[in-house]
Amino acid sequence: MDIYKAMEERHSVRNYTDRRIEGDLLTEIQAEIKMCNDESGLNIQLITDEPIAFGGLMARFGKFSGVNNYIALIGEKSTDLDEKLGYYGQRIVLKATMLGLNTCWVALTYSKGKNKSDIDHGEKLICVISIGYGETHGVPHKNKPIEALYKVEGEMSGWFRSGMEAAMLAPTAMNQQKFLFTLSGNTVKAQATGGFYSKVDLGIAKYHFEIGAGRDDFQWA
Repeated sequence: MDIYKAMEERHSVRNYTDRRIEGDLLTEIQAEIKMCNDESGLNIQLITDEPIAFGGLMARFGKFSGVNNYIALIGEKSTDLDEKLGYYGQRIVLKATMLGLNTCWVALTYSKGKNKSDIDHGEKLICVISIGYGETHGVPHKNKPIEALYKVEGEMSGWFRSGMEAAMLAPTAMNQQKFLFTLSGNTVKAQATGGFYSKVDLGIAKYHFEIGAGRDDFQWA
């Protein structure tokens, strides 16, 4: 599976089997996380064989079951931390999808105080991603009309349309899609439009947009 297919086929999964993440697959996920941390300066961590964080009332409220593995999205406190974690978190999510794993972005419906990640002084845990072998592969999320998510100054290029179609596939909190992309020449401005975890969502959408548009065809404002 290539990354384009992964964007199309990856859906949120909340119920997992007890099959462990191990061997070469575990090594590949850890390597991807290390590359993301080295590139970004973040402190993203994979926690495996740990059921406590998803063993309480909040997880049951969120209809999670069988979650024994999760990715803790952690970084040094900054104004762009949420967006950066969204961007690199989704990069890891798509890698996991290509390896045959299922995932779900989780903001509140887990026991944050019981998670087993290591958070250094000055760092913050923003959210986590459940990961493992799902009981199902999930279902597609609902979308707003694509025209509601962009503005174009002048003529729309083909690469911008492809980027927006990829951004439409990005998961967002409560399927809210609170982001807006604006095209001016070959410059793209992406902004969050408010709402629950919308800056994390913006980072996710920007990663998808880059894949769809092609990184060499435009520049970020």
